[in-house]
Amino acid sequence: MTEKFQNKYRIPSNRLRGWDYASSGHYYITIVTAGRNRLFGEIKNGEMILNDLGQIVYDEFFKSFELREELFLGEFVLMPDHLHAIVILDKLKCECSGHVGMYDHVGTHDRVETHGRASLPQPQPQFQRQPKSISSFVAGFKSSTIKRIDDWIDSNNVAMAKFNKNNPLWQSNYHDHIIRNETEYRHISDYIIRNPIEWEENL
Repeated sequence: MTEKFQNKYRIPSNRLRGWDYASSGHYYITIVTAGRNRLFGEIKNGEMILNDLGQIVYDEFFKSFELREELFLGEFVLMPDHLHAIVILDKLKCECSGHVGMYDHVGTHDRVETHGRASLPQPQPQFQRQPKSISSFVAGFKSSTIKRIDDWIDSNNVAMAKFNKNNPLWQSNYHDHIIRNETEYRHISDYIIRNPIEWEENL
């Protein structure tokens, strides 16, 4: 799994065959800007400093969780050209507050069992974007950020091109990893927290 943490976000297909992405679970997702353009700010002294576009993306990401009662957020970081997050999809719609860890969340429906492995739902006959799924969440988030940023460009008379199919804001795909146990959850959480520090170390 470590190669997935070395800035290799573009892969031909990152869907796990047979997994229902509308089922409850813990997902590590990475969403990257088109062309790896550093649009959202800069890293200074191990801290992400958001610019106006970054603030829009940051706000829209958190707004997504306010609008979707089945979604909860674990660790999250927005970087100059990508974001990492642990997204918890819980169809039981548990009421939680604060940081949500793998075993902090109430309920075990379709998630990690006592042996530490996630149960695979029945294979889906073909890919389709289902409501209240990870793919619908990502699609909605991408769409809202593009609209908000284009509105910002208009309202501030900024001399930059709007984002569309010919000038995309985001890569068309996104990376996801199904978190199967507590050890993975802690490892990925630590990686997300350290991302700004490691960004500067790797420059």
